[in-house]
Order: sequence, then C-alpha cells, then structure tokens
Amino acid sequence: MKRTYAALALSFAAFASVAQAEDQPAQAPVTQAASQAPWGALKHVHAGVLDVAYAEMGPANGPVVILLHGWPYDIHSYTQVAPALAAKGYRVLVPYARGYGQTRFLSDSTVCNAEPAALAEDVIDFMDALHIKQAELAGFDWGARSADIVAALWPERVKALVSVSGYLIGSQESGKTPLPPKAELQWWYQYYFATERGRAGYDKYRHDFAKQIWQLASPSWKFDDATFETSAQALDNPDQVAITVHNYRWRLDLAKGETKYAALEQRLAHFPAITVPTITLEGDANGAPHPLPEAYAKKFTGKYQFRLISGGIGHNLPEEAPQAFTRAVIDADHL
Repeated sequence: MKRTYAALALSFAAFASVAQAEDQPAQAPVTQAASQAPWGALKHVHAGVLDVAYAEMGPANGPVVILLHGWPYDIHSYTQVAPALAAKGYRVLVPYARGYGQTRFLSDSTVCNAEPAALAEDVIDFMDALHIKQAELAGFDWGARSADIVAALWPERVKALVSVSGYLIGSQESGKTPLPPKAELQWWYQYYFATERGRAGYDKYRHDFAKQIWQLASPSWKFDDATFETSAQALDNPDQVAITVHNYRWRLDLAKGETKYAALEQRLAHFPAITVPTITLEGDANGAPHPLPEAYAKKFTGKYQFRLISGGIGHNLPEEAPQAFTRAVIDADHL
C-alpha cells in the first residue's frame, strides 16, 4: 500500500529534547546494520511508528546523551562529537530522524508526517524503546527544535539541553505573520517546497539542493565533496521528499497535521518555557534563518547560558566546531 503523506504547514518562528539511563535491556529487539565510521555498525530498534537506525558509542551504563541532527544533514554532523563524549564516559546515541538514512516507517500505510510534535514524540518513543528514563538532549536545526519541544513538554525526561540557535518552538499561527523582505528571502526554500514544482525539483536534484543549503547556511565552511556525500546519502531515504515537503508546508499552514498530535501542538502554540538546565549556541557566521539570542533568552527559565562560537562557524555547528559543541554538552550536564 502506497504511503500517504499528510499535508502539514510551517511557521517563521523556528520550532523546536538527556543524561541518565537505566542499565536494562532494550524494550524492543535491537539489531545491527551496515557499518558506518566512526561508530561501526548502526543499530536498529522499533520505536513508535518507526524502525529507527542509530549509532551508539560509549559505556552502556554511562549517562545518556542523545544527539539530534537537522535538515539537510545527518548523523555524521556528530562524527567528532560522539567519540569525544564517549571518551568522557557518556553513552552516546545518534538516531536518524524519520525520512533519513536507514530509519523507516514500520508500516507503508503510516502518514509521512513531519510536524514538530511528531518529530519530538519520535525522540520520546526512541527513549522508551531503549528504556531510557532521562537523557541529555543536544541538537541543531530540526534536531534542536525537537530537543526544545521534548524539554518543554516532557521536562522530567531531560536532564539538560544544548540547543543551537536557542528556542525554536513555533506554531502555524505565528507563521502567518509576514516578515521584512530580507528575512523572507532567507526562507526561499519553504516557498519553493510549497509548490509541486518544488517538490519535483527537490526529488530530482536532492544532493545539489542540499549542497546549496550547506553553502548558504555555512558560508565560511570549506567542506570537501567526500564530507558532503557521506552525509547526503542519508537523503536517499524513500520518505525524504515527503517528510521535507510536509515539514515546510505544515509551517505555512498549507498542510494539516494528525489529530493525535493536536493537543501537543496546541500546547506548543503557547510557547512554553523550558525549565531544564540549558546552554544555547550560535555560530558567528550562521547563514541560515535564526532568532537573535536576546529574543529567546527569557524562554529558558532554569539554569541557562548562551555561547557565541566565533571563527566563521555556520549552521552545522557540531561539525564545524566540534570541540565547542562537546564542551557545551559536558558543561550543560553539570549546570
């Protein structure tokens, strides 16, 4: 049965999720998959509606850190961060989000929904499947949004939070507010994805599209072709186009979400405060749309720090400045 994809929408206010685990066997059976450096073979676990592919490093009984990637990136954004944290004694988990890499829906009839609440609940389902009661969450882009949402709605599950670009929780209603032309220009791709031409174009030129986003979002980062292609393979997931288009159409209220997430989205529409210990990061050369630190600081009501990472650091901060990102994860754990 061909999978349908729910028409969802987007909002211009960015949307928005780690360190204690129970040393228990996984609730769902965990299997091994193809080898990927530096973490070796990926693991798989059934979590909610997904078969989640994820990397794992570090001691099984260590405090848990879950690293969440963004679009159009993948788990290789954490190629240096994950081993560094594992060497410090953390159990590091790096899952592929729905629509990326080897992660798949368990049923072909599942709606390809990428509204923020669905992506955030995937994190909770992943933790439940591995019997992880509490973890530190760290992420950027879509991953930071999911981390923010989990921290806001399920604070008891989050020991600490590291979020690139800060508070990224938004709503469809907030997305109806026009921005100044210069700000609107930065969101060109969401308007492209609002058209069927854009959907077809992204499907046909997926890698070229992603490389352009990388270059625009990190104008000072001189990544090589091998680095890009290693990550871009994750975009060959059969659900990638539907998930990406769905996410951005949802923000513009051009697509509807699923009823089961409606209550969560209503809570998020009130922009809940984040109470867990948090460090937010921003690169000094981030070319992607992002809020100003002073605009969101008051949304973090617990122990809180903001760090500007200098040196021409762009949007993919954990890969461009792995030492700074690793330091933030360790420091947030001890706030």
